[in-house]
Amino acid sequence: MVKEALNIELNREKYDQADDHTPRFIAEPGITEEVVRLISATKKEPQWMLEKRLKALQLFQETAIPTWGPDLSDLDLNNIVYFIDPNAVESSNWDDVPAEIKRTFDKLGLPEAEKKVLAGVGAQYDSSVVYHNLEKTLKEKGVIFENMDVAVQKYPELVQKYFMTSCIPINDHKFIMLHAAVWSGGTFIYVPKGVKVDLPLQAYFRMNEQRGGQFEHTLIIVDEGAELHYIEGCSSPKYSKNSLHAGCVELHVLPGAAMTYSSIENWSKNVYNLNTKRALVHKNASVRWLNGNMGSAKTMLYPCSVLIGEKARSESIGIAFAGKGQDQDTGSKVIHAAPHTTSIIRAKSISKDGGISSYRGLVKVTPNAIHTKSNVQCDALLLDNQSVSKTYPTMKINNTKVNIGHEATISKIGEEQIFYLTSRGLSEEQAIQMIVSGFIEPVIKALPLEYAVELNKLIELEIEGF
Repeated sequence: MVKEALNIELNREKYDQADDHTPRFIAEPGITEEVVRLISATKKEPQWMLEKRLKALQLFQETAIPTWGPDLSDLDLNNIVYFIDPNAVESSNWDDVPAEIKRTFDKLGLPEAEKKVLAGVGAQYDSSVVYHNLEKTLKEKGVIFENMDVAVQKYPELVQKYFMTSCIPINDHKFIMLHAAVWSGGTFIYVPKGVKVDLPLQAYFRMNEQRGGQFEHTLIIVDEGAELHYIEGCSSPKYSKNSLHAGCVELHVLPGAAMTYSSIENWSKNVYNLNTKRALVHKNASVRWLNGNMGSAKTMLYPCSVLIGEKARSESIGIAFAGKGQDQDTGSKVIHAAPHTTSIIRAKSISKDGGISSYRGLVKVTPNAIHTKSNVQCDALLLDNQSVSKTYPTMKINNTKVNIGHEATISKIGEEQIFYLTSRGLSEEQAIQMIVSGFIEPVIKALPLEYAVELNKLIELEIEGF
């Protein structure tokens, strides 16, 4: 069902050159109070949002860059452009989108995906959302699917209640502080009680300017007994200078609700992808994370589920690919904060041509979270002698009435395997692809069919060196 929606990720080489659309405004590089005030004023934000931005800026300036993960010494935050107005007014009519911007999203296949398999779609270009649309039947049921900037204006009380409060506070870490100060665009979704959204909603984020930064904010509230599947896709052109993506995803899954969040992050190889994703999961509710990380120079991404209600459930399925010059530091975190909660983490990584892949995970069980069940399985595959795989699992178990399991494996493709398969008529490349397909099969089988097909294809392209 989501094949067309995810197929837009497969053809990045076809649109890797930037279009010639001229932005209305590009801020000077570097983050200052003037830039933060400019962003807030441009978006006509209420005073409480400006105050939150300025407080976050202060915290950001007082906090050091973390050193526990990938080396970020090449990331010059003073050389990043934090606000780019793409010179486009948001529209629900595709024909009204500026021709140059529309051409980019046409190449990505976004209009066709919307027609065939999506209940709603949003498209962001640099710092602004340029297109947003939702099926009429969902509007009639009370579903809200808006550009985050618009939601601040139209639903101020709802946004103020949930925006960077209990789920991801502005003082969480250095790059969340930065995000809170300069965020632009993104997605706001509210699904009313008992409403089940049968087809996925999707947002697509395109970072197009050189040295640009993208800081979209996704805030989703799935009310009691409701259901939603949301898909995010990301891309950027390849430039000679580094870019930064520091988005934020907040999911509020209320009692009895079910949320699936799917994401393929396929940034170009000069992007620092420092994204933060977290869900608050209430009583009898469930969240499912499906993540594929293929691009970027360095990634730090650890989707987190906080199980705050009894019998809350979380599942995280992730595949990361690290090629030449890439450092993929990914994983998953679960905090069990209520009794009878359950979590599953399945993480697979593949490294080639000297790429570095790391699993960094956390399972924390609080004293009152009795009868918790959690299982973690992380496996790494090395395709050559130069690549690296690392594992940093953390377990913090604060009561004895739990069932916790953790497994980790690292394997390398051997010459004997290659020889056996090539002797049966396969080329060396086909042999490697077959071994990789077998390696990721347990995770792929857990995904929806079309999603699995597209992710398989992406990994094949990476193995081919595309």
